[in-house]
Amino acid sequence: MICMLLYSATSGVLPFLTKRIFDDVFSSRNQATLTFLPFVIIAVFGLRGLVSFGENYLMTYINGHIITDIRNALHGHILSLSISFFHRNSTGSLISRLTNDVGLVSLVLTDAVVSLMRDSVSLIALAIAAFVMDPLLGLIAFVVFPISVLPIMKMGKKVRRFTKKGQVTIGQLTSLMQEAIQGIRIVKAFGMEEYERNRFFRENRRLLKLGIRRGRIRAITTPAMELLAAFAIGGVVWYGGYSVIGGNRTQGQFMAFMTAMFLMYQPFKKLAGTNTLLQQGIVAAERVYEILDIQSDIREKSEAKPAPRLAREIEFHDVCFGYGDKLVLKNINLKINKGEMVALVGVSGVGKSTLADLIPRFYDVTSGRITIDGVDIRDVTIESLRSQIGVVTQHTFLFNDTIKNNIAYGNTSQDVAHIVAAANAAYAHDFVTALPKGYDSVIGELGMRLSGGERQRIAIARALLKDPPILILDEATSSLDSQSEKLVQEALERLMVGRTVLVIAHRLSTIRKANRIIVLMDGAITEEGTHEELLARKAEYNKLYTLQLLEGDEVQAKRLLH
Repeated sequence: MICMLLYSATSGVLPFLTKRIFDDVFSSRNQATLTFLPFVIIAVFGLRGLVSFGENYLMTYINGHIITDIRNALHGHILSLSISFFHRNSTGSLISRLTNDVGLVSLVLTDAVVSLMRDSVSLIALAIAAFVMDPLLGLIAFVVFPISVLPIMKMGKKVRRFTKKGQVTIGQLTSLMQEAIQGIRIVKAFGMEEYERNRFFRENRRLLKLGIRRGRIRAITTPAMELLAAFAIGGVVWYGGYSVIGGNRTQGQFMAFMTAMFLMYQPFKKLAGTNTLLQQGIVAAERVYEILDIQSDIREKSEAKPAPRLAREIEFHDVCFGYGDKLVLKNINLKINKGEMVALVGVSGVGKSTLADLIPRFYDVTSGRITIDGVDIRDVTIESLRSQIGVVTQHTFLFNDTIKNNIAYGNTSQDVAHIVAAANAAYAHDFVTALPKGYDSVIGELGMRLSGGERQRIAIARALLKDPPILILDEATSSLDSQSEKLVQEALERLMVGRTVLVIAHRLSTIRKANRIIVLMDGAITEEGTHEELLARKAEYNKLYTLQLLEGDEVQAKRLLH
């Protein structure tokens, strides 16, 4: 700010230097003035150069730190939001806000703030100099400038509207690109390359049209400013010229005033353009703060305490859960004792995964409560609750990192020996060591350099390394071949001893050894018992069992019959 003020203030000195050059040097031929004036000019411009460097460097430094803080805050806040938030917002839209919108805010902080401060002060300093030198000419000039602001402000509102639409479209473009890349196998398998190209093309054309309309408005601003400035300068030249010819003003006075006028035009034009930039920045900031202002559905109480390590049971007390007005789970009453293996079965969409997601508080119950050893999970810290739970889902997610880091995810302090032990337990060690770089091999985005079975075993190793007292297995062996499934199933059975396990089962062959099987239908528990007991009842579980047999899976049928 000091550098800006010094730079701007020295602008007011330039018209007076012009006056001395014309009146004292050219007209009066004053030798003394000619001797020291060049040194004054060098000193003034040397100071301007020094403070200009300071202003630009420091502004870049400050802007970089502000944008880094905003981006870190936005990223951190997004990660803190509940799962339901990510169901409502596309990945592309969030990435767009984190990159494009924050980038626009950065542009405002550099260009707009500098212009508002430096150009405003320059304009004020030059205006004061102009009125001091010639109040009447100053009045003629400044009648035109304020009039020109009105249409520029009106144009700025249109730019703001087009910018908002453009930022939304950029988010949609990012989503389309992200989906096409992540789903490239499906795109190619179904021959939909042209379809995806056309979808992207339509959105890109929409963005182009918005950009052209916004650019048209911005393009009008500069010539409009120049035309209005030309009227002001023309009026001053006409009136001032007659005054010099008539002897009422010296050439130096007139040239000094004209210098002030020309110098004033540049900051005034920048300020007019700054309005357009500000409108774009306001839109970007609004979109950033829309996210920052969202509160997570899952909130931790200020008085929350660490969760007790499971010693007795997890219990659902009249639990209901729904999305909006639609209930997915209804009056769930369920006790899972420590060390017990409980399986959830039912047709797709009955709420099996949702019920499991309530335990680590990925969602909060709509009504009722869930307790661990009698303590409501909403009364404990989220970190301490989730630290006790290991999750392996059928949709394996791995990061574009080394195998070692993927297994140690959530346990980054673990040494290599523990990582290798977890991989061994998940029957992943052999294929990992066969890779060129072993545990330091980078597996690509979503683990695409590994097979489905290999990815699943890495995910299981990750859960095993965590060594949690509670395991949630969402058909954890679904992506394995028969041999791998047998090995991993044996490893899981050994590791389940002494742990509380909730299994979400789609293939009934995987839950024969469960202590209890819970059958869900229309969001409610309809049956409960062992595999043999439920088959004997010839009710819903028996129907599911029979249906799987009729689907013709001979391997699965043999397993079920045994």
